[in-house]
Amino acid sequence: MAESTTTLFPEKQANVEFPNEGYDEESEKLSQECKELLLSLPRERGWAVPSLYLYKEVWYGGPRVQAINSFRSHFQAKDNDIILVSPPKSGTTWLKALTFALVNRKRFSPSDNTHPLHISNAHNLVPYFEFNLYGNNQIPDLSSLSEPRLFSTHFPFNSFPDSITKSECKIIYICRNLYDTFVSLWFFTSKFRPPSLPQLSLEEAFERYCKGIHEFGPIWAHILGYWRESKEAPNKFLFLKYEELTGDTKFHLKRMAEFLGCPFDLEEEGNGVIENIIELCGFEKMKGLVANKTGKFVQKVEYKDFFRKGEVGDWVNHLSPWMEEKLSKFIEEKFGGSGLSFQ
Repeated sequence: MAESTTTLFPEKQANVEFPNEGYDEESEKLSQECKELLLSLPRERGWAVPSLYLYKEVWYGGPRVQAINSFRSHFQAKDNDIILVSPPKSGTTWLKALTFALVNRKRFSPSDNTHPLHISNAHNLVPYFEFNLYGNNQIPDLSSLSEPRLFSTHFPFNSFPDSITKSECKIIYICRNLYDTFVSLWFFTSKFRPPSLPQLSLEEAFERYCKGIHEFGPIWAHILGYWRESKEAPNKFLFLKYEELTGDTKFHLKRMAEFLGCPFDLEEEGNGVIENIIELCGFEKMKGLVANKTGKFVQKVEYKDFFRKGEVGDWVNHLSPWMEEKLSKFIEEKFGGSGLSFQ
């Protein structure tokens, strides 16, 4: 049994109670070194995990703190690697599917019913550093991966090792308007909240979101970090917005192909390859596939939970007027003067 909150976090005892001390099933696999590190970090109650820890100015669940250190110590990037990045619930699954189909279109025809996306979830085809690869105190063997290697992460840019920042690998970043991102995050985390945690109300989650207290948050720091990098190094970073990708998928898919050095040729355009990729990766198409309706991702999240609505503007059905006003002012405060705006 874990030690008491009084022993571990005396400064928090006065106003915050933490059920189960944050040691869920995943946390039991933490190394002793990581457990000791967590004891030294500021802590807040999590949305779907008992505790979040502030590590290098970013909030993580305990297993992600361990994963980020393992990732930084062991991952060696290659110049032709492709890394997909996003804040949680910002179009990650869709971006993975589109990129996998795009890069592998010569190997797997997007119109073929045996395409890997028909039989495997996109999160397995494009693995996360923090969940699939370096989670659970493991160091993966990446030698057998076909090239170009495809990876994904929610980690902020300042967490990347030098092998990524100093290589010629390509990074595609996608973000989404903060209204829809928040609503989607709240619904998503509610699905795998353990019974030992009290239900987090929409209002309470909203307040934490605006304070940046959510895994991989604060979201504004996450987005602005990659936005600035994309302006300084446009050949290395491609910055996408979910709303724009939804509005003209064909245009932005062609941008992605150009950015990755594998543009569509005239024959492919004439044969409808672009349209086939878009259809293959469409929200309703993927949502209806057996591979995305059964099974679980890293033991906790069901694959079907990655597909709720995918709509732009669904937030109007959930946020009250005071939430809309507060978040509007918040966005202006955090993003004003950056040159970045959202629909």
